[in-house]
Amino acid sequence: MSARIDSTRDGAIATVALVNEDKLNAVTAQMWRDLKAAFDTLSGDDSLRCVIVRGAGSAFAAGGDIGEFADLRDTLERARRLHEEWVAPALAAVRDCLHPTIAAIRGPCIGGGLEIACACDIRIAAADARFGAPINRLGFSMAPDELAAVMAVTGPATALELLLEGRIIPADEALRRGLVSRAVAVELFEAAVSGSAQQIAAGAPLVARAHKRLVRRLQQPAPLSEAEVIASYDWLTHDDYREGLAAFAARRKPEFTGR
Repeated sequence: MSARIDSTRDGAIATVALVNEDKLNAVTAQMWRDLKAAFDTLSGDDSLRCVIVRGAGSAFAAGGDIGEFADLRDTLERARRLHEEWVAPALAAVRDCLHPTIAAIRGPCIGGGLEIACACDIRIAAADARFGAPINRLGFSMAPDELAAVMAVTGPATALELLLEGRIIPADEALRRGLVSRAVAVELFEAAVSGSAQQIAAGAPLVARAHKRLVRRLQQPAPLSEAEVIASYDWLTHDDYREGLAAFAARRKPEFTGR
């Protein structure tokens, strides 16, 4: 079975799968490029409400495909091309996706897999998930843009601990450290992922997108400009706002249109 990125859709919810099952879904150079292409396409689809990212089978992703490193990272030029032109843009495409994203994590979520998960908005882990980046044993460091993606979730202390010790942590510890949003029993995992996606899809999509933008922007040190503050009230012009109020008053389920 060839390594690839699969994209499927069920109504307003899309699923992007990392597929390289013979290597626990290790991410090849082509998969990084295809991951970016998949998210570029999904971001341009205004009818979507949520994107789930997962690995094929019972693994998320066991890192980058180390078998390619001898050819793709043997010189400074090639190493920078891999990390700066392929990996970093793929992570940015996941992070900047127009729609809310969920990382559905089972099994190993290591190295590049950890980076992809950290680029998602919500991380749901099964009890068999495990997390880390033991690249100190391979003799190389995490590229700057990739480390930034991990640190945005873990903070510097946990990022350093994972990188310096090279330790793999289980789902319950990842939950205590804030690395995942929730950790559930394996038998409850699919229902938890589906339930989260359905809850997101039932909400007002323009509001979800606004919250993504605001959370990102408010993490920057510069205060919001007056124009940014005014833009944060754009919901006043939305049909979805009036529908939400009307549905609440009528004690019915709202039907949001994204307008």
